[in-house]
Amino acid sequence: MAHSIATYISLDGVTGEAMQHWHDVFGGELNILRYGDMQLEGMPFEPPADAVAHATLTMPGGVIAGGDSMDPGTEYPVRGTAYSMLYTTDTPDEARSFIAALLEGGGEAGMPFEKAPWGGWFGQVFDRYGVMWSFSCDEA
Repeated sequence: MAHSIATYISLDGVTGEAMQHWHDVFGGELNILRYGDMQLEGMPFEPPADAVAHATLTMPGGVIAGGDSMDPGTEYPVRGTAYSMLYTTDTPDEARSFIAALLEGGGEAGMPFEKAPWGGWFGQVFDRYGVMWSFSCDEA
């Protein structure tokens, strides 16, 4: 098996909803496994049957994986951190269409998508789950 790396994100009870939203925006292949679909014998905790045990969104350029947070009472901040998803597109128009879809889906503008000092294009948007999406594109 070849080595690979994927982004893994845990959201508090909305991972399935977020993955479906990202699938609607970016396309690709979405697989969601819920705890109710599994044999739970030997689990150290009792998760809700509808909670996401593991999900993957395989899209052009990479994979986003995730699951619902199973640590009650512990907050894992998404927004307000230095973390973001960086999506590099082929054209500025492609990035603009993704940004528009995230904004139309309840997101919020971060940094405007415009020419960057290094010659390409760059901008940021927060989706409705608080995840920062950074978009980059080489000179068009």
